[in-house]
Parts: sequence; structure tokens; C-alpha cells
Amino acid sequence: MSTDRMSTDRGKQPHAGCTIGTDGRITFDLPPGAPEGQQLLLRLRPKKGQPEKTVHVLGLEPAGERRSAVLDAHPVLAEGRWDVYLLREPGAERQRLRAGLRDLRALVGGHLRRWPAPLAVRIPYVTKDGHLAVRAWLRTAHAEAEGVDVTGRSTTVRARLHGASLQEGAAVILRLRGSGGTVRTVEPRTVEPRAGDDGRSLSFTVDHAELVAGTPSGSGVWDVSVRPADGAPLVRVGRLLDDLADRKGVVVYPTADLGGVALRPYYTVDNDLSVEVRGRP
Repeated sequence: MSTDRMSTDRGKQPHAGCTIGTDGRITFDLPPGAPEGQQLLLRLRPKKGQPEKTVHVLGLEPAGERRSAVLDAHPVLAEGRWDVYLLREPGAERQRLRAGLRDLRALVGGHLRRWPAPLAVRIPYVTKDGHLAVRAWLRTAHAEAEGVDVTGRSTTVRARLHGASLQEGAAVILRLRGSGGTVRTVEPRTVEPRAGDDGRSLSFTVDHAELVAGTPSGSGVWDVSVRPADGAPLVRVGRLLDDLADRKGVVVYPTADLGGVALRPYYTVDNDLSVEVRGRP
């Protein structure tokens, strides 16, 4: 692929809006005047230092005076961030698309639906520099956080499983994250969940004093997961099933203080739920 071309005059950059359905189907809409032969390209943003590997190319079709491209629910997008580009013609140099209007109303009540496995979620969003992108998640199962209540002594979380159900031996597991993303040799904290009648809804309470006592250095981050059954793979707790692609800087929970040690639940850059313990400097 050729090098991305970025216009210095943002007013002249092409732009597109989009509409998403409950099934994940996204219709991209370009303004009038787009000539025939143009295409849209979606690129899975590579990790830092890694080469580009995955792209999808979509043809533009007439839609009244405008032109549109449809990204169907299949193929399923790999988990990550997908940047959207315009190709003036097949094989042409790509141009980033600035974001127009996004109709995400179909996603607002997503947490109320029962999602099948594997869980495939797509949320179109606007990047920090105003471009159109799609955030995608692809998970075998998921535990959707539906409520997080913080008091001085504990944090209580209500969640619902998708793609899994609670069985004998189910537990909530908090693992201490280490430097570089590895897990230190610290025993996970296990919390017994309170299961709902449907076998999918649950709630659990994390005792702040116990979590602080289990953090050897006085500071650390605990990632929260559900083990649906004895010996089953862990299912990460997070909030994915609505129209908000990035929760970390938007949804902020209260901080509890235990003798100078601060403790707060928060959403990571992947919208997963974690708990930060921060001691005195």
C-alpha cells in the first residue's frame, strides 16, 4: 500500500457519515459529487512498530444523489481500531476520511440484548484529529458491566454475561497487573458472585481493604474477570454494548481513600473494567 496522504487543508479533505444497525452492518455515506469508481478502504491500525496486515475494500454505489458503501456484519472485524480511507480509484493513493454525521441510535440499548458467541461489536467514532474510524471487539464471551457503585469501604459491580452462563464453581477473579502487561507472582483475589435467576446476571462486591492488603508494592492495577464455571476461561468484565467507543476519559467513578491509599475502578483503553490502587508517593 502507498503512504497515507494527509491534506494540510482540512476543509478540502473528503468526509463521510455513517449509520450502524443492531446487527453491526455499517452504511458509509459520502456527499454528492463523488464520481464512479471510488472505493472505501478500512485498515486495521497496526501496533506500534508493526507492519500493516489487514484491510477491507468496499465499492461505492449510487444512493440517490449521494454514494454509499456497506460493510456487512460478515466478515467479522478483528478486534482493534479500523481507520477509514477513500480511494479515488482502484490502486490510487489513499486519503483519510474526516467524520461526518454518525447515526448510532441502534447501539444505545445494546446492553439490553442477548448477544451470541462469539461477541462481535463495532462502534464508529471520531478520532482525536477528527477522522472517521471504527472500534471493533471480537471476544468468545463478555461480561457487560451494568452498574458500578463505590463507597468508602467497597465497590459493588452488577454485570451480565453474553456468550456464557454461570455454572458450578463460578467466581470473580481480580489479577494484579505487572510491568509490561505481565502478571506478577501474586495470587489472584477471588470474590464469590451473587447470581441472578437467569444464570447470566450477577453482582459482586470487592472489599477495598483486602485489595489494598493484597497489593505488595502499595500501588498497582487489578483487572476484573468472571470465571463462569470451575476451570472455564476467564471472561473480562467491561462495557462494550452501547454507542461509546472510548470510556476511559468519559466515565469516571469516585475515588475511595483508605488511610492515604487511593482506590478507584476505571475503564481501560479497551473499555475493560479494572481497579487502580495508588499509595503515597
